[in-house]
Amino acid sequence: MSEQTTTSPTANKASTNQLLRRDVRFLGNILGEVLVHQGGKELLEIVEKIREMSKSLRAEYSLELYEEFKSTIAGLSPDIRHQVIRAFALYFQLVNIAEQNHRIRRKRDYERSAGESVQPGSIESAVQVLKERNIAVEDVKEMLNGISLELVMTAHPTEATRRAVLDIHKRIAVDVMELDNPTLTHREREKLRDKLLNEVFTLWQTDELRGRKPTVIDEVRNGLFFFDETLFDALPNVYEELERCLTKYYPDEKWHVPSYLRFGSWIGGDRDGNPSVKAKVTWETLTLHRALALEKYSEVLHELMDILSFSTNIVEVTTELLDSIRSDRETIELNCVDIWRNEQEPYRIKVGYILQKLANTREGAVNRYNSPQELVEDLKIIDRSLRHHFADYAADTHISKLIRQVELFGFHMATLDIRQHSQEHGNAMAEILRKMHIVEDYSALSEDEKVELLVQLLNDPRPLTSGHLEYSESTRECLDVYETVYRAQKEFGRNCISSYLISMTEAASDMLEVMVFAKEVGLFRKEADGTVICTIQSVPLFETIDDLHAAPGIMKRLLEIPIYRQAVAAMNDVHEIMLGYSDSNKDGGVVTANWELRVALNDITAAAKQYGVKLKFFHGRGGALGRGGMPLNRSILAQPPHTIGGGIKITEQGEVLSSRYGMQAIAYRSLEQATWALITAARLAKYPEQMPKAEAEWDEIARGISETALVKYQDLIFRDPDFMTFFKESTPLAEVGELNIGSRPSKRKNSDRFEDLRAIPWVFAWTQSRYLLPAWYAAGYALDQYVQGDSGRMQKLRDMYTGYPFFRTLIDNLQMALAKADLLIARQYASMIKDSTVRDRIFGQIEEEYARSMRLILEITGQTEILDNVPVIQESIRLRNPYVDPLSYLQVQLLTELRSIPEGGPGSAELLREVLLTINGIAAGLRNTG
Repeated sequence: MSEQTTTSPTANKASTNQLLRRDVRFLGNILGEVLVHQGGKELLEIVEKIREMSKSLRAEYSLELYEEFKSTIAGLSPDIRHQVIRAFALYFQLVNIAEQNHRIRRKRDYERSAGESVQPGSIESAVQVLKERNIAVEDVKEMLNGISLELVMTAHPTEATRRAVLDIHKRIAVDVMELDNPTLTHREREKLRDKLLNEVFTLWQTDELRGRKPTVIDEVRNGLFFFDETLFDALPNVYEELERCLTKYYPDEKWHVPSYLRFGSWIGGDRDGNPSVKAKVTWETLTLHRALALEKYSEVLHELMDILSFSTNIVEVTTELLDSIRSDRETIELNCVDIWRNEQEPYRIKVGYILQKLANTREGAVNRYNSPQELVEDLKIIDRSLRHHFADYAADTHISKLIRQVELFGFHMATLDIRQHSQEHGNAMAEILRKMHIVEDYSALSEDEKVELLVQLLNDPRPLTSGHLEYSESTRECLDVYETVYRAQKEFGRNCISSYLISMTEAASDMLEVMVFAKEVGLFRKEADGTVICTIQSVPLFETIDDLHAAPGIMKRLLEIPIYRQAVAAMNDVHEIMLGYSDSNKDGGVVTANWELRVALNDITAAAKQYGVKLKFFHGRGGALGRGGMPLNRSILAQPPHTIGGGIKITEQGEVLSSRYGMQAIAYRSLEQATWALITAARLAKYPEQMPKAEAEWDEIARGISETALVKYQDLIFRDPDFMTFFKESTPLAEVGELNIGSRPSKRKNSDRFEDLRAIPWVFAWTQSRYLLPAWYAAGYALDQYVQGDSGRMQKLRDMYTGYPFFRTLIDNLQMALAKADLLIARQYASMIKDSTVRDRIFGQIEEEYARSMRLILEITGQTEILDNVPVIQESIRLRNPYVDPLSYLQVQLLTELRSIPEGGPGSAELLREVLLTINGIAAGLRNTG
């Protein structure tokens, strides 16, 4: 015990790093045993040979060794090659498990060695700063009432790992963590090793690839897995910690923090480009959500029945509790097994009735809960009674947490967003107006004419559709969605769906169309006295650079329309606006996308402020750097503080879900850091004088760099006639589409146009081929054009890196991308391009730009090497690369073979399967897909 308290944090860090190496070595040895058992010593020897050569090449490049390495890989027989691919891919899965466990270990180690000191980035550190800066309790309460973060799960297809495989990962993670248990006996340790060996055997014999695309309901269940396994408990624990810290630093106040942190979902509601998401699927999704919420409450209540054994022979409970039991007896028939017969144990009796009412709610029977608030009221009766006889600990530990869970998850578990492409609404509107003889060709109207007509329709109480008319299937489906939302709000509560997102919003009419459809079913209505009732909001998604430029004007136009402004007032004067990081990046490149998003945030906020409207910005970030991916706390602090007044929403996509929320402790830490960032941002918004002072000219410098980067990026992507050939032939784009990782297609239309390619396969393909081009291309050129060899200008960029958060975030993200990119490997992919002239010209440009970007970033940061600022990640990438490299070389070889035979020809199915295995392995190795 004394040794632990005297160990320095530095020594402790070295000790925990040794434990990480121990775990990796331990799991690596187990994998070696599995390889020998399944493929003989020959398999292990060839894997070890390739691994050693790859490590040696990374340590010191040698042409002779390089040729031997390539010939060894090329000489593998198909059977051995298949197993080698799986061996390297499996190794990364095990390393990722070890690293995730190590994150938990490091946090625990820090807390052990730090004693009373407060961990940076923790909830306590945020509250401590408030106290140290003498921020009054009333201001703290105002800040807490103003913060809001909703994390929205999406089914975007970037999780390459199957659910069955993730389940095995979780079991391995739990067992590896047990290795740290100092009380294990020698025999217990042996048994644990045998168990892990069995799990790795199971992993080896489990198919990594999905045999079919998941259905939408499969994806819904996958999303709900995280609520069931981690979030139902992790989320209230974050609130509990915040209230603990507030009580510690502001002890005179009794704290119950508002519900500022929630989860939402697109899964089952996002129909943009996914023909499988129909109205009935959305209804089934909501039904599954409610079923899980009620199941989780029932589980907790069954535990409470065991715990709340307080007897009236010893304590005096409240009259209120006894009256409520009497009332329950008169109205509720107990059909479930949870009947408590002992009259002296009233809490257990009360819990039995609560369980029955939940069962009635699930079955739609009488005497059910009509709202989550009714359940909260029953729980508060128990809470007050427990405190009446001084059982405060039981109330705080059990009842308060369950009340918080009901407040957070309601009977809908997660708010579901609806999303559809603007064109679908336009088509449906045109058909309806034509059939009603209002206008023959709606699509031919000018924007002004559309707005004028739609505003008239919103003000007109008469219906626009008729049950006597036949509509096309697409229009009928469009109308069915709104009817489903109306029905859902009645059945599951208004909070189950409140946002209707419109992809590719290009004009005010796109949003007014949604409001007209909402009026048809009663989601929007104008009463006789002029009052506007509105329970759903049309949310624009501004995605391309042009859309971002148009956004402030679109919002101004809408907010000047009286009836639309009344609809916003009905939603508490808050308007949600979504900004797309993926398509803006694909459209304009990483530098310009980040700059234009910043400009849009500021300009749209200023526009809305004129009309007294707060904005809730919804940031559509992907997991990969090329799609706005970054740690949650950094993505919050990347926003200008004054733009978060109406709250923040952020998408959580694909592989981010399993890496961030797959384990309880990591989920808690991520949400804790998000809370720290929210409080920090709220403080800076309220006290802007506490922000670092930016030079007035820095914005102008950034604007100029963005404009230069845009031209450079679009010169290659849009204006080079050979670029699409280069992209398709030197990346596994087509093959990525064969990986069954999502229910929706990889293109919005059956088209080969760049504009119709989704951002996810665009980024996924560049990541696989090790270019990572969308995450850094054109940055070096734009920075160089600004500096032009002028040391004074370089100094300005260095000052911006130190004192300008936007620029620092941009440069650090570029560092991460450049560190993960590898043009030596990318050159192998380029070798697949048939036209050598195209290959040499475009690859030469990319190579030149990569070298320039590396040089400029090192000059700006003053670092010797890329990622010197985050040595943990730098070391992780350095250690992983030698193991990723063989998979990349194997992928190029397999792609070359696959593309040399006709589609569906002999052996093509087997080759494609091996390509898909390398894709999985590289995704695990780089910890990034799309």
